[in-house]
Amino acid sequence: MFDGFTLERVDVGEAVLRVRHGGTGPAVLLLHGHPRTHATWHRVAPLLTRSHTVVCPDLRGYGESSKPPTTPGHEPYAKRAMAADCLALMGALGHRRFAVVGHDRGAYVALRTALDHPEAVTALAVLDAVPIGEALARCDARFAASWWHWFFYGQTAKRAERVISADPEGWYAFGPEAMGEEAYADYRRAIHDPATVHAMMEDYRAGLGPDRRHDDEDRRAGRGVSRSPARPATEAARRSSPGRSRPRRDRPAGRPPPPRGPGRPRPAGPLERAHAGPAGPSGPVAPEGRRPG
Repeated sequence: MFDGFTLERVDVGEAVLRVRHGGTGPAVLLLHGHPRTHATWHRVAPLLTRSHTVVCPDLRGYGESSKPPTTPGHEPYAKRAMAADCLALMGALGHRRFAVVGHDRGAYVALRTALDHPEAVTALAVLDAVPIGEALARCDARFAASWWHWFFYGQTAKRAERVISADPEGWYAFGPEAMGEEAYADYRRAIHDPATVHAMMEDYRAGLGPDRRHDDEDRRAGRGVSRSPARPATEAARRSSPGRSRPRRDRPAGRPPPPRGPGRPRPAGPLERAHAGPAGPSGPVAPEGRRPG
């Protein structure tokens, strides 16, 4: 797995990130989703090294990256903090400018990196994600029923960590068939580590707090991502997502648009105004029975 890549740990200030990097050419940063590690890219990354320098970290809190202590406001796990990690990581590896690709929770980090550090980001790819502020602004009963785990993970009155850690493999229910044995083993080690499970929940708690606030502040200020015309992800692209072992659990495909009643805002187009790929034709609502990221 990751033949020809260097594996190391890089101190980025508030965290120490486990990272693999390899290849030559323009730099591209690949950011995984929940509950994955950087190993989710093990089939994609070697292909990109033909033309790029590829950098694949575990996000702070995930995998074998360090888990900074949290605060009552959950700011250490805000996407702004993770984006700062990304900038410091790429700088430490000698890349002042780079493209960034994010999937699922990593897509929120990728977007925040582009919004907070536009001078460093040459291109942005957001895979299977609706900006947190956008999704929560449209939240209705249908959204809450489908994406209940956002709120279960995000609350602190009855913490999700106890439930997940009672049977991590039963909770997440991934398998090695599509992920590959080594990537699955890496993921399995992560979900059996209570400190990692806690940090992943802090990611979601930050989503409902500082991440939403930062998204909303950007929208009000008119801050956005400069772009060429965006192309929404197709089902074919979703099928090529790395390491999938079963129908979508970390981000569902084929989401119908949310119903729009009186006063409901018009769905924004890809990258419209302050955010990348708000919903396009698919909307932020998952089919019943699926667990998005």
